[in-house]
Amino acid sequence: MAEEKQKEKSEKKVETKPKYKEKRKEEGKGEKFTSIVRILSTDIPGHKNICYGITRIKGVSYSFANALCGVLKIDKKRKISSLSEEEIKIISEFIKNPNLPSFLLNRRKDIETGLDRHNASIDLELSTDGDIKRLKKIRSYRGLRHALGLPTRGQRTKAHFRKGRAVGVIKTKQKPATSEKGKNK
Repeated sequence: MAEEKQKEKSEKKVETKPKYKEKRKEEGKGEKFTSIVRILSTDIPGHKNICYGITRIKGVSYSFANALCGVLKIDKKRKISSLSEEEIKIISEFIKNPNLPSFLLNRRKDIETGLDRHNASIDLELSTDGDIKRLKKIRSYRGLRHALGLPTRGQRTKAHFRKGRAVGVIKTKQKPATSEKGKNK
């Protein structure tokens, strides 16, 4: 009797749900994925969703990427690797010249031109470097803090930001003591 029950249990196959990784493998079989997509000189992994993948570009926040997908009518859940070359060009042109409200742009009321602009990747790095150089040149408080390598936004410096500096009392080097036993020999 017990043997029959064991045979029945072994014959019955328990259907289990496929694991997460197995599901992803099955879903991706029919689609063609490019491993890396390059947009505005930034490499983006092809398995990322468009909305999250675009945020890898320096100067593009999640809210900007979300607005980009809404304006260009691109599905946010699509994979970056499924974009065609034309769509990539359209996205890069939109990032360079966005048609969005000013609160989504990262350079409002530019000092040089007075216009609202959006900088991304290399342009953003150059503009921030230029701003820091300007602050140093006019000898503002923030410029001096940048020059000294200290925090510029009012943080306390007694306990933090001490890396690379000599802090506290500097001890003088002591000469090694010679023993009298060594002198006799």
